[in-house]
Amino acid sequence: MKDFMDPDFLLSNETAKRLFHDYAEPTPVLDYHCHLEPREIAEDRQFQTITELWLGGDHYKWRIMRSNGVDERYITGDAPDEEKFRAFAGALPRAIGNPMYHWCHLELQRYFGIYEPLSENNWKKIYDKCNEKLREPGMSARQLIKKSGVTLVCTTDDPVDDLAYHTLLREDKDFDVQVLPAWRPDLVMCPEKDGFIEYVGKLSKASGIEIVDFDTCKRALVRRLDFFVENGCRITDHGLDYAQYRPVTEKEMDVLFKRSLAGECLTQEELLQFKTMLLLFLGREYAARDMAMQLHYGAKRENNERVYESAGANAGIDCINEKGFSSEVADFLNELCRTGELPKTILYSLNPTDNAVIGTMIGCFQGDGIRGKIQQGSAWWFNDHKTGMTEQITSLASLGLLGNFIGMLTDSRSFVSYPRHEYFRRILCDFIGKLVENGEYPQDYEQLGALVKDISYYNAVNYFGFDL
Repeated sequence: MKDFMDPDFLLSNETAKRLFHDYAEPTPVLDYHCHLEPREIAEDRQFQTITELWLGGDHYKWRIMRSNGVDERYITGDAPDEEKFRAFAGALPRAIGNPMYHWCHLELQRYFGIYEPLSENNWKKIYDKCNEKLREPGMSARQLIKKSGVTLVCTTDDPVDDLAYHTLLREDKDFDVQVLPAWRPDLVMCPEKDGFIEYVGKLSKASGIEIVDFDTCKRALVRRLDFFVENGCRITDHGLDYAQYRPVTEKEMDVLFKRSLAGECLTQEELLQFKTMLLLFLGREYAARDMAMQLHYGAKRENNERVYESAGANAGIDCINEKGFSSEVADFLNELCRTGELPKTILYSLNPTDNAVIGTMIGCFQGDGIRGKIQQGSAWWFNDHKTGMTEQITSLASLGLLGNFIGMLTDSRSFVSYPRHEYFRRILCDFIGKLVENGEYPQDYEQLGALVKDISYYNAVNYFGFDL
């Protein structure tokens, strides 16, 4: 029997072990999609307790605690940090088979030198040891990033953001990790949500263009997009509940926009038309600037009203929307492609049953001299576990070119979530190792090593055009 999470954790054969330890493990990390706060990086936040670092904004951990019957006061409420950690430690041993069990222990090993499994029996000892470690200078936000081998981070930023903290980081010569903005215009895409009119006002102010119709909205977005590009932005991102494609004329879209600005509620069909037309416009603008477009489909958000009222958004009360993705995404891609305005695009679906649909869809729009121009994104959110990653890798390898895959991201708000890259790399190496040991691919380590390093890091560097 193997020891618990030993150096060969998840590596089931000799080829996999060699690929991971010789090639994947020493390769740097590029985190092209996360939700870290630029301010915390710029100010080099020093965390006071492991609770702040671990439980402060991690909805994965919150879901585990709720599932174990923990009261919300100990999750997102005002309970003392020590009591919150104790409640989490009591829940974690029940998470057998859950990636959080592995991630948490990888984090304890890599950042705190703790190899003892966390439980309700030893929580106080581990709590105190982690807190003592956090007081060391090498455990600040920036140092945690550097300790993780990260060369570049892309945060997630609203078009109205002034990017002041990105400017500070860019000008700080003492921190050599690039921290770049990523454009996330979800709020202007959602006229059905409370605050849409107020948000358009903020966009008007930030852009210096009074938004009164669809044309002025487009001009305002272009001005802000150019500002983001000037500040190093190479990536855009959209969170989309549905994937339906409903194009209308520019004149019809203008009417929809003006009605939304006047506070009218659009029908479901009109909302799809609104989102389609705005996304088409933005897709063309991304292509013109050689930016990559990420499309995250299929989350049904904020389902528990009681928790939402007390804890707000991103509290771990979202689920998979089984109707979130559809083949109509191909119609959207085709509309941009037929005029030569399809940007590099990464498709994610929260529903794992969509793997084959995406795998076949991306093959329709490859080319233009770009390796893997259209990507299936890594196993996302509810899929970034061993089974989900293996299924995504297997499907992509079967239907496309796994060797061109741009690999893993954290999609996290935590400064110690980078072992998720290690977790992915171990699963990747085990998948490839099994093919080699079964005689399905030659045991050519020069070729295999290059594939592993490319998927782990270099494909993403080249795909986004980062200067590293």
